[in-house]
Amino acid sequence: MTDYAGRLRLGVNIDHVATLRNARGGNLPDPVRAAQLAEAAGADGITAHLREDRRHIIDSDIDRLMETLRVPLNFEMAATEEMQKIALRHKPHAVCIVPEKREERTTEGGLEVAREENKLAGYIAPLREAGCRVSIFIGADERQIAAAHRIGAQVIELHTGAYCDAHAEGDFETRDRELEMMREMSAYAHSLGLEVHAGHGLNYDTVAPVAAFPEVVELNIGHFLIGESVFRGLEPAIAEMRRLMDAARA
Repeated sequence: MTDYAGRLRLGVNIDHVATLRNARGGNLPDPVRAAQLAEAAGADGITAHLREDRRHIIDSDIDRLMETLRVPLNFEMAATEEMQKIALRHKPHAVCIVPEKREERTTEGGLEVAREENKLAGYIAPLREAGCRVSIFIGADERQIAAAHRIGAQVIELHTGAYCDAHAEGDFETRDRELEMMREMSAYAHSLGLEVHAGHGLNYDTVAPVAAFPEVVELNIGHFLIGESVFRGLEPAIAEMRRLMDAARA
């Protein structure tokens, strides 16, 4: 695989290509084809969330992604026995543990790690032993980041949703406060030796300030890019995001 050290990486989440497919049934549009187009457009990795209810990505999508991808797969999943077995069977490059509720439309916040340290430490140990890079999806909260470090996670992914929502609502005071907290917690996580990723709700208007954080090495973006691809095409939509990220980092 290509060495992306030193370059801000872009992970493209293909879940909502599967959402479109599942809305009508059948095989189209194909999320695996979307992953291949994302690779060609400059994605450094592909993210797919296999939910308990299989509302978008399904098991056969993961099978095919593991067979065809040339860039790393970031396998998002809840901390359940079923998902652990699937991850251990496939051994993807990265496993990102996320909170999951049946009634939510999308992931609403970060994982509560501090209250579940012992359970999560035992849960991720076999994944690490299998060679998966374990990431924890959490809010910009010092207590949760410290707990993620203690349980043996190698990566944290900061939930950028509150920042993006505040920007969309025109609440710039909250937006700036959320951004500053993410900046501080990126530096804190980095000081602990954790690799720092970020994602959720990022778009062309909100990506640059987060991309500029020197400690952040990867952004994971999905829903916006899939939506924008309706108008631009998937490859041009990803290429524009790549351009904005690179410009912010420069």
